Amino acid sequence: MRWSELYVPTLRQDPAGADAVSHRLLLRAGYIRQLMAGHYSLLPLAVKVRAKIIDVIREEMSRIGAQEFLLPTMQPAEVWQKSGRWEKIGAEMFRLRDRRGADLALGMTHEEIFTTVAQELRSYRDLPQRWYQFQTKFRDEPRAKSGLIRVREFTMKDSYSFDVDDAGLDRSFDLHHEAYTRIFGRLGIPAIAVEASSGIMGGSDSVEFMSPTDAGEDLVVHCGCGYAANVEKATSHLAAVADGDGLAAPEPFDTPDVRTIEDLATGFGVTADRQVKTLVYVVDDQLTLVLMRGDHALVEQKLIDTLAAVNVRPAHADEIRETLGALPGSLGGVGVTDLPILADLALRGRRDMTTGANRDGVHLRGVDVDRDLAVGRWADLREVVAGEPCPRCEQPLSVLRTVEIGHIFKLGRRYTETLGVTVLGADGERVSPIMGSYGIGVERALAAIVETHHDDKGIVWPVAVAPFEVAIAVLGDAEQVVAAAESLYTGLRGQRMDVLIDDRAERPGVKFSDIELIGVPYRITVSARGLADGTVEFTDRATGHTERIPLAGAVAHVTAAVRATE
Repeated sequence: MRWSELYVPTLRQDPAGADAVSHRLLLRAGYIRQLMAGHYSLLPLAVKVRAKIIDVIREEMSRIGAQEFLLPTMQPAEVWQKSGRWEKIGAEMFRLRDRRGADLALGMTHEEIFTTVAQELRSYRDLPQRWYQFQTKFRDEPRAKSGLIRVREFTMKDSYSFDVDDAGLDRSFDLHHEAYTRIFGRLGIPAIAVEASSGIMGGSDSVEFMSPTDAGEDLVVHCGCGYAANVEKATSHLAAVADGDGLAAPEPFDTPDVRTIEDLATGFGVTADRQVKTLVYVVDDQLTLVLMRGDHALVEQKLIDTLAAVNVRPAHADEIRETLGALPGSLGGVGVTDLPILADLALRGRRDMTTGANRDGVHLRGVDVDRDLAVGRWADLREVVAGEPCPRCEQPLSVLRTVEIGHIFKLGRRYTETLGVTVLGADGERVSPIMGSYGIGVERALAAIVETHHDDKGIVWPVAVAPFEVAIAVLGDAEQVVAAAESLYTGLRGQRMDVLIDDRAERPGVKFSDIELIGVPYRITVSARGLADGTVEFTDRATGHTERIPLAGAVAHVTAAVRATE
């Protein structure tokens, strides 16, 4: 491709409002432009990178025997209603009606739709099946940000497996795990496989592939022993606490103006770890108390997973006042018997604790959790923090900020049973196939590569996904310079290289800066000075190393450098 014919609207300054590194560089380097919040136009360079990412994924899907489909992204409500997710999924789903008044959705995922295709499976001999597609997804993301990392319209590689039994699902799951490891390795994305929540997808085993980046909004807890989990799933080993005998019964004391855990600690000397924090949630229209240790934070996803509830939200102040008689800051579970009470495991067996009295400005000391609180259910609900002991080896845990780049689930038979998919089993009985679901966000993967591969000059693409493998910088318009550059261009294209020749009438500094900004892995500089002794300059973008090589061997030299990365 000739730069003079290529649309690359580079920017000399960082664009305002671009927070993530990938957002800033993809805008500056002319890869993307924003249409509106969460919706981006991919320009020619981005389209080339996206295509190469898809090629890598497609190769690895084919390697595990998966077949490519393309299913509709506009979907009838009836299918989602049958699975129960039409009501369960909230504002994240884009919904519309056609001219006949039929309810439709813009697909945010395709479990239901692939399952309808599977209705034509007949026998266990038809299984296993592993199906995938590259399709646009729509999610009404409330906090679209960070460029391509958090958007409302994106391409997903989603695949689905259908097996006759659990052993088959295990095999499909493991094959996808291995394929994802290879995919992210080939794309140059550092990926940590972690235990995760299945969220709205449902199912059992769930593994996320997380890439470390400051632009991420997911926290990963990990240890050198190999333990790794999303904070929504992570746990740690807390040492047992030795409490005193406490009081024979809870004792009220006045706490005027106390609104927070910190207020009680600073004003009355009750440390946060000796407080019982009372949170109030509405769970499927039922007011529910959630009890935590004062120094621990609730992970809402753990609460949702524990209760398997459809709708979970924090209660409003008026709902709390009407039911408990006090406002947040003075709430507690002592004496509450008519509401469900869920408590974090860290509170189990604790004595001599302090909690709200359900009277504004009053707390209770000497609370024995087992004696004084009618806990109906115990669960791991707290957020793990750095430094806590690993649940496997007791060494201090670390916490990384990451972005999710892939997710694999064992779905079970939820969708096949609900949508009536059965096959004839080996014993002559009909059985519902068991499913898995596996996703990779293509544009997010593109952004994750940039988050990892960049420097102060711009993007540094790995060769496997670069829009061009080599750029030829033509310095000057002397006949011999142009002729040499054109010869190199033709020779490299003959080697099936993606080559960009910078034939613009620009200063050398502009050409070098632009080639570095857009991230081409290798640069050949053709100048009259070099040609005087029969050489050209060869520069490795990743290392910055430049060497003079003979013009006559330049095509072979570049070809060898590119092939060495494959």
